Amino acid sequence: MVTCPDRESADRIASSLTTKRLAACVSVAEGVRSLYRWKGKIEEAGELLLMIKTRRRILDRVVYEVKLNHPYQTPEILALPIIGGSQEYLRWLIEETSHPTDPCRSGGVVDDSTSKRGCRYDR
Repeated sequence: MVTCPDRESADRIASSLTTKRLAACVSVAEGVRSLYRWKGKIEEAGELLLMIKTRRRILDRVVYEVKLNHPYQTPEILALPIIGGSQEYLRWLIEETSHPTDPCRSGGVVDDSTSKRGCRYDR
C-alpha cells in the first residue's frame, strides 16, 4: 500500500509499476483521509491510496520505483502478505509480474513462504 497526495503522482507510480511488470495491478482509491504525526506535529491530509498487487521477491524493486516517483520525503510503503485467494487471480498476478523466461510463469501460485523463488506450482 502506498498513499499519494494527488492524482498526478498516483498515476505516475501506478503506470511505472505496471509498465515495468513490478505490479500486475494497481488500484487507486480516492478520498482517503490521513491523520498522522510528522516532525512533532499532528497533520491531516486528503490522499489517494494505491493497492499494489505484486510479489515478495520483487518488493525491493517496487519500493525503489515508488521512492523514485513519489513526491513525499518519507512515502508510506507497506507490504502485506497474500495468505490466499482465487488461484486463477494468483496465477495471473505471477504471470503479469514475471519476465517471459521466469520459471514462475505458467501454473505457479503465490506462496513466498515455501519457495526461495517466490512461487510454487500446482500439483
